[in-house]
Amino acid sequence: MSKILLHTPEGVRDIYGKEYARKLWVENKLHEIIKSYGYEDIQTPTFEFFDVFSKEIGTTPSKELYKFFDKENNTLVLRPDFTPSIARCAAKFFMEEQVPLRFSYLGNTFTNTSNLQGKLKEVTQIGAELINEPSVEADAEMISLVIEALQGIGLKQFQVSIGEMEYFKGLCEEAGLDEDTELDLRACISGKNYFAAQELLSERHVADPYRDILLKAADMFSDMASLSEARALVKNERSIAAIERLEKLEEVLKAYRVSEHISFDLGMLSKYNYYTGVIFKAYTYGVGNAVVKGGRYNNLLHQFGKEAPAIGFALVIDELLEALDRQKVELPLPEGIQTLYYKKGDSADYLEQLKRVKELRSQGKAVALTPQ
Repeated sequence: MSKILLHTPEGVRDIYGKEYARKLWVENKLHEIIKSYGYEDIQTPTFEFFDVFSKEIGTTPSKELYKFFDKENNTLVLRPDFTPSIARCAAKFFMEEQVPLRFSYLGNTFTNTSNLQGKLKEVTQIGAELINEPSVEADAEMISLVIEALQGIGLKQFQVSIGEMEYFKGLCEEAGLDEDTELDLRACISGKNYFAAQELLSERHVADPYRDILLKAADMFSDMASLSEARALVKNERSIAAIERLEKLEEVLKAYRVSEHISFDLGMLSKYNYYTGVIFKAYTYGVGNAVVKGGRYNNLLHQFGKEAPAIGFALVIDELLEALDRQKVELPLPEGIQTLYYKKGDSADYLEQLKRVKELRSQGKAVALTPQ
């Protein structure tokens, strides 16, 4: 056999033994916590039509999609993101529903990133989506659910950073930025590349004081005092309304008693263009990437014919496992497999050991019966 057949492609990997047992425990625990909030399980296909993740919808760039064709020559893609799939499914089966819809999902996503980035191209995500609910209370429910989920698997030191897309969009509108400049600026700010942002604003001849205001807002985060400062920087109603919503959100999160895990970051933006309001990411020690990403997407279902506000999040299982490992969090894994042996060719001994095995299995123990 050629050696190359023993290896996986770059960006994917095999998982087995104790590592896989840890993964299953984390998935089951997170699923249990999400269901406790009243979320119903839903499953969507691993691949969809290309248009579900198109540029117009505002999801993953085309160059990062795994694309292929069916026999009818339709372009299909492996899902890079669950949210558009859930939105499509909700529009198909719940078009007339006006009551809040709560969905929970678990599965793998696929992103064709560069090998040089060193990222996994296939990751497991578990998440929740709350549709037909536009309120601040819904925002708080999702964020508190994220915090309870992270606590439930044993993480203690983590922070959920909350931003607001509407603040940035209102500020860009007030400054007179065109759509291309806004998108380019968002890419710079999202990557925390403030030098590039400064250069971009100079090249596009953005007038003072908006050049300084945009750069200051991009670097503004941490507490409610910074939100008050952010309110003072703007005059447009869109940005002011975004700040007021964050202030109300902070009050509701106090009622959930999760404020110690919360911070505000108005410079936090997302590469997904479908986000329209509150966005959030959770960070913890041991991993550089966010272990949770989420936000409000009030216009996404419109792309599939349903007018409905929505908010959701995804927990990245692979990142969570790495964090748990590096923080040396012990998980309550089930007992290992017990092995009983019978004498090969001895029918009486086999039947005797089989009786013992069946009894142990009835007690919920994992037992293998093996000849010796």
